[in-house]
Amino acid sequence: MSAMPALGLPGMATPARAAEGERVVEGQAFALRVAVAGAELRLNGTGVRAVAWFKGYAAGLYLPLPAATAEQVLAQAGPKRLQLRMLQDVPAEEFVKALRKGIERNAEPAERPVLALREQLFAEQIAALGSVRKGDVIDLDFDPARGLLFARNGTLRGAVTEGADFYAALLRAFIGPHPYDERLKAGLLGRAARQAAGPIP
Repeated sequence: MSAMPALGLPGMATPARAAEGERVVEGQAFALRVAVAGAELRLNGTGVRAVAWFKGYAAGLYLPLPAATAEQVLAQAGPKRLQLRMLQDVPAEEFVKALRKGIERNAEPAERPVLALREQLFAEQIAALGSVRKGDVIDLDFDPARGLLFARNGTLRGAVTEGADFYAALLRAFIGPHPYDERLKAGLLGRAARQAAGPIP
């Protein structure tokens, strides 16, 4: 159920306001700059995964340099971060289903066998969470020297998933030719939203 709008009446919550160095999206504060693998990254864009009134999570994409297309994002060397801030409780199995669909829809046929084992291992890490809760912060970081680091609320979960190709496949699920959500894609790329697509998450 969506929250009632704040009307400024006594005892009612007021909308969150961005502090200096932050961007607030759906009440979630995204830092404008973060450090990943010893590098400073800037917030490239933000968006919300939503279908009609149901909003699953707010997301922010952090990069070394600004990017307005998926090609520009994927061409950048160095660390990256995709951060998800949960707006609802979601069973981990739903994220596993979305992970598989997102990677498969955006990967070339020749890539899929190469990615399959790492996809399975990463899916097992997600499934081990049981569920993700409203308020959880999920960081999907890329460290060029290690690979994908998966953290919930600042705590690393499972082993590192190696390979720049796997992280690129994960990002394409969000910003590739067949993304989870066109509005979310547009937001992460700093562009005007177009249309929503597909089920949560």
